[in-house]
Amino acid sequence: MSWLKKIIQIWKIKDLRNSILYVAAMLVIFRFAAHIPIPGIDATALKDLFSSNQLLGIMNILSGGGMENFSVVAMGIAPYITASIIFQLLTMIIPQLEELSKEGESGQRKINQWTRMLTVPLGAMQGYGLIAILSRSSGNVFGTLTPWRLAVIITTLTAGTIFLMWIGELISEKHIGNGISLLIFAGIVSRLPSIIQQTFLVFDSSQLLNLILFGFIAIITIVGVVIITEGQRNVPVSYAKQVRGMKMYGGVNTHLPLRVNMAGVIPIIFAISIILFPPMIAQFFLSAKTQILVSIAEQTIALFQNQLFYGVLYFLLVFGFTYFYTEVVFHPDQIAENLQKQGGFIPGIRPGVHTAEYLKKTINRIILAGALFLGLIAVLPLAIRSFTGITTLAIGGTSLLIVVSVVIETFKQVEAQMTMRDYEGL
Repeated sequence: MSWLKKIIQIWKIKDLRNSILYVAAMLVIFRFAAHIPIPGIDATALKDLFSSNQLLGIMNILSGGGMENFSVVAMGIAPYITASIIFQLLTMIIPQLEELSKEGESGQRKINQWTRMLTVPLGAMQGYGLIAILSRSSGNVFGTLTPWRLAVIITTLTAGTIFLMWIGELISEKHIGNGISLLIFAGIVSRLPSIIQQTFLVFDSSQLLNLILFGFIAIITIVGVVIITEGQRNVPVSYAKQVRGMKMYGGVNTHLPLRVNMAGVIPIIFAISIILFPPMIAQFFLSAKTQILVSIAEQTIALFQNQLFYGVLYFLLVFGFTYFYTEVVFHPDQIAENLQKQGGFIPGIRPGVHTAEYLKKTINRIILAGALFLGLIAVLPLAIRSFTGITTLAIGGTSLLIVVSVVIETFKQVEAQMTMRDYEGL
C-alpha cells in the first residue's frame, strides 16, 4: 500500500494539491469543448465514416476524440505539434536558430513565439484539408457548403487549436506533466467507457475466447511499452583526476544513459502525416475533367485503403523515421567533444573521434529494438482486428504508448516536486 501512502502525502502538500486540481480543471474544460459540435454537421454520417476509416480513426486519437463529433476543437493540437516538429528540425539545420536555442530561456521564448505563429496557418491548411476529405465522403457530412460557411468552419477550427495550445501551456507551467501530452491522454482515456459499452452491447458467448485473447495482448503491450520507455543502455564514463593548487578533483566513475526509445511517439506522428498526404491530395482530383487523373486518384485511394499495403507502409515509415529523428536529436560528435573537454572518457575507447564512432555504433544497435517496437505498436490495431475480429476494442498501440508514457512522465514530475520540497524542508 505504499502507493496509497504516497497519494496521501501528495494530497497533504498544499501547493502540489492545488497544481493537480488546476490541471484537472483544465482537462475538464478541454473535454467540455470537445463536446461542442460545429452547427450543421450530420453526426450520424460522421460517426459511420470514422468507424469505417482507419486513417481518420488515427487522426481522431491525436485530436483527443474531438474530431469524431466535429467539435470546435476537432483538430486538437496536431497543427501545434507539426509546427513544433518543423522548428525542431530547422534548429538542427539553420545555424542562426541553433545559436538562438543555445541562448537559454530568452532564445527558447522567441522560438516558442514563432512556433505559435506558424500554428495559425498550419491550422487553417489542415482545417481545409479535413473539410475537403469529409465533404467528398459518401456520407455528405456538411450538406451544402457555401464559401462563407467554409470560412467560418476553418476559422472556428483554427481558433479551437489555439485555445487548446493555450490550455496545454498553462498545464505545463504547473510542472505536472507535459500539457500537450496530457490533452491527448485525456482524449484517449475519455473514450474508454463508450468503447467498453459498445463491446458488451454486441458481445456474445462465441467471442469470449477473442475477448480473453485481446486482454492478454493488451497486458503484454502495456508491459512492453513500460520496458521500452524506461529501457536504456548505460555507457560507463570515467573522469581523470586533476590537481588544482593543493586540491585534487575528478576521478569519478559515472555513466552516459542511452535510451532505447529516444524518439518517443514522434516517428508515429511523422508516419501518419506521410500516409495521410497521398489520399488527401487524391481526393481533390476525383472531380477532375481528365479521366486519367480521376482514375489515378481512385486507384491511389483504393491502394491506401488496402489493409495489407497500409500496414506494411506504416511499419516501414515508422521504422525509418525512428532512425531519422534519433539522428537529428542525438549528436555523438558533440557528446564526445564535451566529454573530452571535461576530462571524461569511455574506458577502453580513445577520446575524440573514436568515442564518437563508438557512441554512433552503440546507438544504432539500441535504436534497432526501439524502431522495431514502435513499428509493431503502430500496426497493432490491424493485427488485433485480424485475429480477434473485435473492432470496438481495437484501441491502437499508439494510444497505449501515449497513455503509459504520459503516466510515467507525470509521476516522475510529481515525485521530483515532492523531492524538491523535502530538500526545502531540510
